[in-house]
Amino acid sequence: MASSRLRRGLVMATAAAAAFTLTGCLQNPDGGAGGGLAADAEPEEGDGVVTVLGAFGGQEEAAFLESIKDFEDSSGIDVQYVPDQDFTTTILLKVNSGDAPDIGLFPQPGGVEQMVGMGKVIPVDRFLDYDTLDSTLVPGFLDAARFDGRVYAAPMRMAVKSIVWYPKKAYDEGGWNTEPADLGELADVADQIRQDTDTPPWCIGWGSDQATGWVGTDWVEEYMLRLWGPDVYDDWVDHRIPFNDERVVAAIEKYGELANKPGNVLGGATGIITTPFSDAMTPAFEDPPGCYLMRQGNFATGFFPEDVQANLDDDIGIYVFPPAVDGFKGQPILGGGDLAAAFSYDTDTIEFMKFLTSDKFGGAWAQAGGWLSPHKTFDASQYPDETTRQIAEMATTADVFRYDASDLMPKEVGSDTFWKGMVDYQTGDKTAQEAADAIEASWPKSAEDDSASETGSN
Repeated sequence: MASSRLRRGLVMATAAAAAFTLTGCLQNPDGGAGGGLAADAEPEEGDGVVTVLGAFGGQEEAAFLESIKDFEDSSGIDVQYVPDQDFTTTILLKVNSGDAPDIGLFPQPGGVEQMVGMGKVIPVDRFLDYDTLDSTLVPGFLDAARFDGRVYAAPMRMAVKSIVWYPKKAYDEGGWNTEPADLGELADVADQIRQDTDTPPWCIGWGSDQATGWVGTDWVEEYMLRLWGPDVYDDWVDHRIPFNDERVVAAIEKYGELANKPGNVLGGATGIITTPFSDAMTPAFEDPPGCYLMRQGNFATGFFPEDVQANLDDDIGIYVFPPAVDGFKGQPILGGGDLAAAFSYDTDTIEFMKFLTSDKFGGAWAQAGGWLSPHKTFDASQYPDETTRQIAEMATTADVFRYDASDLMPKEVGSDTFWKGMVDYQTGDKTAQEAADAIEASWPKSAEDDSASETGSN
């Protein structure tokens, strides 16, 4: 849940609206160069090698390398990938020392912004057609690396957070709604489960050592999108409205209505804090289940029991965390992903960036599991199971996608006071208003100045 804030996009209720409203702004009509390049600079001739630095290793690295093998064979370009678990620190050191890779794969947009501020990143419109790329992506995703009216990185992997998970067999036997149309119907499902089984319907765990609280930030982000829509969400992320705005307080309180309702969550308010997030749904696989519903991202499958992971389609059911009854008129999706940014401007780097950010990349990774394409046009038959295909469809059919807010806010807030404030609220040490006031007071002055200057940049 780390670091930084970016200039967000305009409201996008539909993909068509997005392409229309953003094209002029993002295509840099003033003809400026960016990335230290002259406006008319031509790419250098490549040397046959493209160096890439990313944060993922192990099985993910193997799947990534398998996914680029055909590209290397057909292009003759040798892609040299180096994984680094301390990516954020390493990429900064390499860029500062003049030893930047050709391409960096950023797990959060904040790092891209920092490099843009240093004048080191090549804007994607120098080598990619914005409209073509945007037309295939999940609506709103391309805004994640928008800074001063221009996009500097493009997604190559997607994470989806707005998922409600349930133990399929027990849930189906209960006959409960598998397609709640709004948050009101979802609340009705929880009430029915509690009445029918005398069991808390929700499985919620926040425990994450020093990072305890990040799960709570996701809940608030979900409600901000649903209650007020992407335009207010963007204003909140960029601090054009204060963190203690009445709408933010209302979103925190809306979460509290679900989490602090007596009998609604296994373990109650105390259990939410002490239960590790990775163990939150484990009781749902007991017989009978100890709880039934969990809102969490697609990565949650990695924490399920091994027998469940091996049989997802039969053991797990999912549906999208639905919109609010009287809120944003559309289905938003909260998520994240890895973004590819170029530090060099040569023909080989450009060719690989075009492949890496296209809907043709990732087939082998998709088949191996644990990877989602950010493209609506990706061949979904390559996913290993129906559950993964359903998750991908949630994002590709959504009206708008927004990146995790705490990943976009200044690190002093997004990975510190926001986490802590949610813990204070969940434990009852602070009201929603008091927690929001404390977070607002922590917002760094330099970030406020940056936000003010960016507001007028378009």
